[in-house]
Amino acid sequence: MKLTREQAAQVAKLARLDLPEAELSKLATQMDAILAYVDKLNELDTDGIEPMSHAVPMDNAFREDQIKPSIGLERALKNAPAAKDDCFQVPKVIE
Repeated sequence: MKLTREQAAQVAKLARLDLPEAELSKLATQMDAILAYVDKLNELDTDGIEPMSHAVPMDNAFREDQIKPSIGLERALKNAPAAKDDCFQVPKVIE
């Protein structure tokens, strides 16, 4: 499938790119090469191959949750620029 300059211009428009004529021709050539490669990949026999989200098997990399004591109210508010009634005080943002 040959990508035309008009199709490349439409893609650029959808991407909100204002490209000069020389860039549009270059974009059309590059996109055509990408689409040709994807088309070649479609020729591969993938029967019996399960879809996967990663190229390599992934295990959960997170640690187990552990219950630990909190740092406490006094320590949490220690470095706060402002505190009021045991809470962080922040500037009002809603009128």
